[in-house]
Parts: sequence; structure tokens; C-alpha cells
Amino acid sequence: MTTQVERAIGQIQESHKVIPDVDFTQHTLENGEVVSTTERVVKDVQAPAMAVPTPEQFWARGGQDRTKPDVAFLKNHFYREGRLTEEQALWIIEKGTEVLRREPNVLQVDAPITVCGDIHGQYYDLMKLFEVGGSPADTRYLFLGDYVDRGYFSIECVLYLWSLKIWYPETLFLLRGNHECRHLTDYFTFKLECKHKYSERIYDACMESFCALPLAAVMNKQFLCIHGGLSPELNTLDDIRAIDRFREPPTHGLMCDILWADPVEDFGTEKTTESFVHNHVRGCSYFFTYQAACQFLERNNLLSIIRAHEAQDAGYRMYRKTKSTGFPSVMTIFSAPNYLDVYNNKAAVLKYESNVMNIRQFNCTPHPYWLPNFMDVFTWSLPFVGEKITDMLVAVLNTCTKEELEEEEDELGLTSPASATSEESMERRKVIKNKIMAVGRMARVFALLREESEKVSELKSVTGSNKLPYGTLASGQEGIKEAINGFDDARKSDIENERLPPDLYDADSEEGRAIISSQPSTPLDRDEPPVPANGVAAGIEAAISDANSPISPLNRFSSPQSPVAGSPSTTTSFKRGHARQASLGTTMTSPSTRRRSLESTISLIQGVWDGQANKISEKDELDALTNRMAGTAVEGGENDQQRTSQ
Repeated sequence: MTTQVERAIGQIQESHKVIPDVDFTQHTLENGEVVSTTERVVKDVQAPAMAVPTPEQFWARGGQDRTKPDVAFLKNHFYREGRLTEEQALWIIEKGTEVLRREPNVLQVDAPITVCGDIHGQYYDLMKLFEVGGSPADTRYLFLGDYVDRGYFSIECVLYLWSLKIWYPETLFLLRGNHECRHLTDYFTFKLECKHKYSERIYDACMESFCALPLAAVMNKQFLCIHGGLSPELNTLDDIRAIDRFREPPTHGLMCDILWADPVEDFGTEKTTESFVHNHVRGCSYFFTYQAACQFLERNNLLSIIRAHEAQDAGYRMYRKTKSTGFPSVMTIFSAPNYLDVYNNKAAVLKYESNVMNIRQFNCTPHPYWLPNFMDVFTWSLPFVGEKITDMLVAVLNTCTKEELEEEEDELGLTSPASATSEESMERRKVIKNKIMAVGRMARVFALLREESEKVSELKSVTGSNKLPYGTLASGQEGIKEAINGFDDARKSDIENERLPPDLYDADSEEGRAIISSQPSTPLDRDEPPVPANGVAAGIEAAISDANSPISPLNRFSSPQSPVAGSPSTTTSFKRGHARQASLGTTMTSPSTRRRSLESTISLIQGVWDGQANKISEKDELDALTNRMAGTAVEGGENDQQRTSQ
């Protein structure tokens, strides 16, 4: 034995002396092609910017001009997903704020000029906009607000536009949109993005800067340019000039209406005689009518109102012409192509020169992919992990066939006095059978989560009730594949996110604790340990331990302790951002993983159960759902021995 050990040690030591001659700079693919491991395979895509800029790179003229950043370097640096140091980012924001603060509420801008609508964090499309509209160095620009939220490159848009403002304070103008405020950026994605990529200090600096943005502009003394629309409190432009803009926008009043108002949908053909009606889509402000627009234009001797705020399929919309001038009374410009990566809309900019107005349209540009809400890969992968775990459970529990479970009593060698034992055996077989089906249902749920989460989420939003129509899921992938198509359906699906968010407060703050203490007791006040946000572990455990219950284990997911994200019940939660819709900041780069988050997992699971099992009686549940939901169960009659693979 000792000799064998010594021989083994000697062979190991001898093998260590032989260093294999392997060229690790070359790799041979399965098809025999040899590629370099030191070069990028896709050479037309730039490598990510891994390092923060040096002072020589950040400042203009190779670091010699410390009054301006190098915008050419920043443009490419952000394009490669590069980041700045916190001090560099703060300098841009604070320097830009100084320039914005000196400007009046109502800007006076001259033609020629290019007017741009919403950007919404789509930095790569912003670069396309400058290609279409012209270089900011020799083109006058007016942006109508909404630079952040919904897209995942909002901070890059802010830093680059603010850098341009520092360079061209007299030819590049930035107005405020409704998303340039704490309430919406906290509710949507901008605050989360700032904290993920930089720090909350950067976010606070942006919020202070947003309060310095002007509210309106008069272009060429003929056009009122604002983000939203008109207000019953807006008689003349002096009313806007009198606003104290250096604050968080209120939820009503003139400042709110400038940022939130919309034209009525049947603008120009409306049947109402009122000039303003409540804006039920936004949840605040007003719809203004053709009559209100014409009266305002005539009262202020203006030609038209140019606004943004609403996604447009063509990137723009011209509303009914005024009778006195024959010019469109209102024009909407939207500059975020393929909004949210699902709208499939074009974007547009308006170029006004020599009394000639041209619309330039452009399409979207490919961009890097981020998981929803900057989710980490571990959280994102939970539906996959859950599916595999339930697959393993099904395999373990399914070691017995139906024939084995339903063996005749005499085959077990039981005599009549052992009838009690026989009943116990029957009960045990029933328990095993129920466990198999319960875990099988969970496996099917997780498989559907992984494969169809995008479409399920969209369909639930379209219904308005946050539930799937009965029978939708029973039709399988093909049945729901074409359920949502085009701009109109995407907009309908996202309509809830166009509303003013509810008041949110932090449960850990003094305000939050005071409000919570004043509320009536809820299930959240119990001393029981909290259920994990995704409910996966609890659901699987419930499926196994309570298999005999006639109630589906999926009902565990709809308990008051684990409210479904986006449902009305979540309004009792006290954490900021709790009610964000699952359709935020989506991308079509990876359709199978869009809109997947811990917050939506519970909702999707419950939707699967509601869609397929809510009309099945308790009597038929065990047999009818076996093949439909679990894919690993036993049917009666002639199909007793049929087995469907997962």
C-alpha cells in the first residue's frame, strides 16, 4: 500500500514538471474555425468603457480648459456605457444648474430652431436625434422636457444635455417636463438608476437642477412651446412668468397644468361646450378643447401651441387648424422612438426655418440590455430556478405509477380484518397523488412564467381588471402570441403608467411612521414573519404540505400578506415605488425575460391559476387538471396508462 502511495505521489510530481504547450490566445470553435481570444468577435460594437475619465479626458482641450467638459469624449464615453466620477457628474449638474437658474420662466427663442419632444432616458436614440436634427454646435435646439424615467439611460441623457447647455447656453434650451420632479422619478426608474450607477447624492443634485428648468418658451414670437398644455388659470403669458418655478410641481394649479394637460381626444369635433374637462387619464389637470386653444391663441396673438407629453405613432400629430390663420392650433412632438421598446412608434423633431416648418422622423437605435428595474441576475433567475426545482420534485414524487397507486387490496395480501389498514393505504395513495399534481401545477406555472411572462403581463394590463380572460392561457402560447400588437395596444397596456402616481412615503421615515400609526390595522400589522416578496418558497411548501386541501396551493400567493404588484391591494403598502407597473422600462432584446421581477411573480402565478382553474369544480379538479396543468398525471378510463412528459 505504501509503495502504491509513493508511486502515485511520484507520478503527480513528475506530471507537474511537464507544462503543456497551449496557445491560450487562440480558440477553436466547434466548426473548426480558429478565433482570437484577445480580440472582440463583433468588431463593429465598441468595447465597454471600463475606467472613469482622467482629468485630461474629462476637461476640454485635453484638460487645459477647466470651464467646460469635453462633450465629444463624453458622447462616446456614455455610448460605451461609461460612467464618470461622482465629482465630475456633480460638476456638470451644478454648472448646468447655474446656467438654467439665470433663465426666465418663459424663454424667447428665435428661428431657425429644432424642437424636440420627450426623450425618456433613451440615450442611444438621443444620439440619433442629433444626427437627424444637426450638430448642437451649429443648430439651435429647444427640448420640451421629460429627459428621464422609463428608459434605462436617463442619467446619461441628463449629463450629456447639461454638458451641451454649458457649451451652448444661448442656442440650446431645456424646458421642464412632468417627469422632472421627485414624485415621478421616485415612482419610476430614475432614482433607482442614479443610486445604481452613482449615488443618491447625484439624484438629489438632479432634483435641484430640475427645479431650475424654465417652464415655457415663445418661439419666433409666434408659437408657445410647453410640455403639457393649457390651464383654466392661464390667460396671458404673464401668468406663467409669475410662477415660482423653483420647487416641486404641485398636483393642481397652473404649474401642474402646464406640465400635465392634454388636448381632448376628439379635439376639434368635441361635443362639449366647456373649455376644460377633468383629465381622467392622467388623474390630475385637464383636457383642453379646441375652443380653449383658439381663445388662448387669439388672446395672446400667437399662431400655435407646440407641446410634447404624449406618445405618437408617427412621432408627431397636427390638430385642427384655427379658422383665422389656417394653421394647426396644436402640435404634439414626441422624440422617443419605439417607446419602452414595445410601442413600435417613430420619433420626430420639428425644424422651423425661414417660416417653413418641416417634420423629420427617425427610427430607434439598438441599445444595451438592462434587466427590469436594474435587477440582479440572481433575482431575475428565480423563475428558472423555481421551474427546475419543481421539475425535480415531480420526478421524485412520480416514482410510483397510477397502476401501483391503485393496486387491488388482495394484491397487497390484506385480509378483511385489515380493512382499516387498507383505508390508510388508500388515503396514503391519495395524498401522494395530490402531491404529484400540486407540484406539477407549480412546475407548469413556473414554465409559463419563464416563457410567456411578457405577454401575460401585457394581457392582464389590457383587461383593466388585472386578470386574464378565462380560457386565454388554456389556448397555449399560440393563443396569446398575437393578443397584443401595434402602437394602440401597447399604449392601452401602458395607460396606467401615464397617471399621476399616488402619494408615496417611506415606511422608515417619521412621516411614514405617523401615517402608518394613523391607519386602521391591516394584515400587514400582524406579528407573523413576513412572506418573501416572491412567495416562491412558500408556494412550493404549501403545495407539498397541503396537497389534500381542495383549495389550490396557488391561493397562498394571494394572501393579504403578499399583495400583488400593480393591484389595488398594494395601495396599503408604504414603501416607495411599490405600485410600479410591470411594463416599465421594458426591452425587446430578450423577449423571454422582459418584465420579469419579484414584484410581478406573484401576480403572474395567480393569473395562471385564475385563467385555467377558476371555473373547475372541486370534484373535477384532481382529474381534469392533471394533464392540463401538471403534464404528469393520470387520466381515467381508456387513458389510464397514458403519461405526458413535462
